Amino acid sequence: MIFVSVGTHEAPFDRMLQTVFDLGLDEELVVQYGPSAVRSDRATTQVEYLDFDEVVRNIREARAVVMHAGVGSVMISLANGKRPIVMARRAEFGEHVDDHQLELARRMHASGLATHVDDADALAAALAADAQAPGRMSGVPWLGEDLGGYLAEQLGTPRSSPAASY
Repeated sequence: MIFVSVGTHEAPFDRMLQTVFDLGLDEELVVQYGPSAVRSDRATTQVEYLDFDEVVRNIREARAVVMHAGVGSVMISLANGKRPIVMARRAEFGEHVDDHQLELARRMHASGLATHVDDADALAAALAADAQAPGRMSGVPWLGEDLGGYLAEQLGTPRSSPAASY
């Protein structure tokens, strides 16, 4: 089973869903589509939103996880042992207000924590390559520091020293 999630952002992410559906996958697809309008009879299950426990259950049961590059979604996937295939919401397509997801996707890809894809060819290759190596967050000291710095910058709060271990 492949679990597909656009997350909970208020903007549609039709581009990602259309990319998944255009592959013509002959496999069970569980799709959380949010405010997106794109649907397909190829999906076994299509729901607007799932509660947290259902998201976790689907991630754990999935052979592959395809999702937007939202930090919360990526972290949930990694925390549940899955290395997600991520497509970033882009400002130029009206999918988000800026390109912070693209920055995160590229950084996570470079660190081996996620597989970043931008188009159908890359998504097909990621799914065919069984790119779903177990997800893990250990051994990546920059992650906690970067997230802490970003939050401090965005919230305008002073940054405390990082914890000894994550």
